[in-house]
Amino acid sequence: MITGAADDDPSGISTYSVTGAAFGYASLWTALFSFPLMASVQLMCARLGLVTGRGLAGAIRARYSRWVLWPACLFLLVANIFNIAADLGGMADAMHMVTGVPAFVWNPMFAVLIVVLLFFASYRLMARVLKWLTLVLFAYVITAFLAHPDWGVVARATFVPHIEWSRNYAAVLVGILGTTISPYLFFWQAAQEVEEERSHGSITLKQRQGASDDELSGATADVLTGMFFSNLVMYFIILTTAATLHAHGTTTIETAEQAAEALSPLAGRGAYWLFTLGLIGTGMLAIPVLAGSCAYAIAEAARWGGASLNRKPHLARRFYTVIAAAMVVGLGLNFAGLNAVKMLFWSAVVNGLLAPPLVILVVLLTSDKTVMGNRANSPAAQVLGWVCAAVMCAAALGLLATMF
Repeated sequence: MITGAADDDPSGISTYSVTGAAFGYASLWTALFSFPLMASVQLMCARLGLVTGRGLAGAIRARYSRWVLWPACLFLLVANIFNIAADLGGMADAMHMVTGVPAFVWNPMFAVLIVVLLFFASYRLMARVLKWLTLVLFAYVITAFLAHPDWGVVARATFVPHIEWSRNYAAVLVGILGTTISPYLFFWQAAQEVEEERSHGSITLKQRQGASDDELSGATADVLTGMFFSNLVMYFIILTTAATLHAHGTTTIETAEQAAEALSPLAGRGAYWLFTLGLIGTGMLAIPVLAGSCAYAIAEAARWGGASLNRKPHLARRFYTVIAAAMVVGLGLNFAGLNAVKMLFWSAVVNGLLAPPLVILVVLLTSDKTVMGNRANSPAAQVLGWVCAAVMCAAALGLLATMF
């Protein structure tokens, strides 16, 4: 559930809002289409962590050369740091909207707060508290019904794919795929399965290797639940913004105020606070995941022992240094003068452009019997994985073609 909520981070909320405003109901089909693809890839990452006892970077290191390992980590770092910057900027912009205090004041405050909580509390504690804020996202579900859309049009848009050959539509499609099937979730999912094993006393790699049917069944239930929650929210954000903003002529979102207006049928002026609470809740969940997945990847690639969010900073100095560095660089990007909403959207596009090679690696690793033994992907899982990789590659190439 936490992984699914983190997937609907400020970048995701902004991307889905921009999509609904720009193209109305035309992109609703992407929520239905992307669900089996994202669930299959996340389940592969969960199974990889359970069966091998390693995170994704550790599994890549064990199977391939460093010429595969370090570019994969570089892709992750670039996508994650840009995403951290965008999420911090979105949270700060939303707080400026409701308080009047400039965003440049909120940016470092949120960054410092997250680092302090990670260093001196724990991510598990943060997640237990902050996950309740993500329930605010269900405001989009309620608002969709209050907006009284044409349900016949909605049904057609949900089940009949609509594709346009234009740069804007290609960017939206890549952004949707990038913020839904995100590189940081691959690394985080596998790393958290390993952490779960460690918390149950399986400290060594040998103790963690292998997985029972019950463990794999539990992972399947976890992943499907989280990804369903994520895509349900995605669907209703697009539907709500289409029924409110697009239907009333607002097809371009430049500010947090415009994005928040989608919730006005439910909350009136309180829409701004609902929107802000949703952004802050998901941002506070997602940014530690973004920074943490960077640290897990680098630690596994460099073979740093004892790297874990469950350890105190003085026991895993290099691991926490990576987290702090990712936060500092992400914060620095916020002072480049970029529009917060545009940065949120384009961070999703960056994820969509960098994700395909990582999806390919995940499918290769989890289909390899030398890595997974008799727990390698079934033919159906392989098909879904390769379809996901092909779709994301095609969308990225389509965007590049329309740009040039």
